[in-house]
Amino acid sequence: MKHRYPFYFVFLCISIVFANSNSRAQSTDTIQPKSEKKIKGWSFGAVPAIAYDSDIGFKYGGIVNFYDYGDGSTYPDYRHSIYLEWSRTTKGSGINQIAYDSKSLIKGIRLTGDLSYFIEQALDFYGFNGYEAAYNHTFEDDNPVNSLYKSRMFYRMDRRMLRFSLDFQSMNKKSKLQWLAGYSVFNNTIADVDINQLNKGRDEADKLPAVDTNTSLFSKYKAWGVIPRDQQEGGTQQFMKIGLVYDTRDNEPNPMNGIWSEAILMVSPGFLGNKFSYTQLAVTHRHYFTLKPKILNLACRVSWQGKIQGKMPYYMLPLLYSSNKPARDGLGGAKTLRGILRNRIVGEGMLYGNAELRWKFWRTSLFKQNFYMALCGFTDMGLVTHKFKFNTSNIPDSYKIVEDEERLHLSYGAGLHLVLNSNFIVSFDYGRSANIQDGESGFYINLNFLY
Repeated sequence: MKHRYPFYFVFLCISIVFANSNSRAQSTDTIQPKSEKKIKGWSFGAVPAIAYDSDIGFKYGGIVNFYDYGDGSTYPDYRHSIYLEWSRTTKGSGINQIAYDSKSLIKGIRLTGDLSYFIEQALDFYGFNGYEAAYNHTFEDDNPVNSLYKSRMFYRMDRRMLRFSLDFQSMNKKSKLQWLAGYSVFNNTIADVDINQLNKGRDEADKLPAVDTNTSLFSKYKAWGVIPRDQQEGGTQQFMKIGLVYDTRDNEPNPMNGIWSEAILMVSPGFLGNKFSYTQLAVTHRHYFTLKPKILNLACRVSWQGKIQGKMPYYMLPLLYSSNKPARDGLGGAKTLRGILRNRIVGEGMLYGNAELRWKFWRTSLFKQNFYMALCGFTDMGLVTHKFKFNTSNIPDSYKIVEDEERLHLSYGAGLHLVLNSNFIVSFDYGRSANIQDGESGFYINLNFLY
């Protein structure tokens, strides 16, 4: 059997250079320090990662995040952040991303921008409405004794996404309530998995079966008319968004106390040239509780996102929106429900929540930089609240959708976090699903805490 998610063999190093020349050397202390040294000027963190997936090949590349702390008076808040990611796989998948975040470029305004191009040759696709779309792992289990095997790509499709976003948020120091406004565009190109590309260099016995209406759920949905013909190849969608953000956090990367609540309205009108016109609302509340000052805290998040009018194309359903990051992922996987298959839970309305206990167990100052490590235990959950309606008349009886079977999807796990200067955070999370219909488990290496 081939694994459904990558096994990561990571050679992790955090590179620290270019602290301001006026900074003084700092002592090393594995106990909680009385105060951390203020960081000045530019610094950066880098994560070179090596990964392998038997179906998409060997992954190579890296992530670099530059921070400008100015004269240090605002530390741990930075003045400017520039995030760069570039990665490739030997089978042709890749990430190209540049993101910018600044509270200083425009007085009284926080500016966040992102330009990214994602190549995903084997993106998860399990159908719609959560448990109504049954997941049968035997279809992708290539064990020789499994007579039901179809393809390791049965629950996959090919997606190329070009994403641009530009957001503005007020920074009124006299109020915790701020406004948010922005613009985003997503161009999605959708196709069947390119089996010929993925089979390059394989032994004959290990080659993937050709993808057709017998070996791909995505192909079946197209053939049955579940996915309308005018949506099958994807398309471009533009948004205007407005919202309110209420923020009392004491620290953005890992708050010890405070709340962070927001309501964002995403409007995709026809006059922008959109083929599909609709409106969505995303409401999120995050609450942080101090259990032991500077050491132990509890972080909770609950969020609902739903369509309130119009018609949505299927390829925009999974994307989840928030004020601090542009949408890319759906419900399930590294960014939402760890241990549950990516994009497993897809509908026009989705509710999800997380609870995470975070323990900062080690601190030190080294090379004129501040470090700490944290452990966490978590539980994640979600479900579809508003179903995506589609044509079922051509679906064979053996694939009929189970009616009214959606219920809570649950996972749990633990994580380790390595933190530089309170802002550059490398996270290792392992989650397990509570129901085999949502997969078995997942191991993730990312930047930042989940929320």
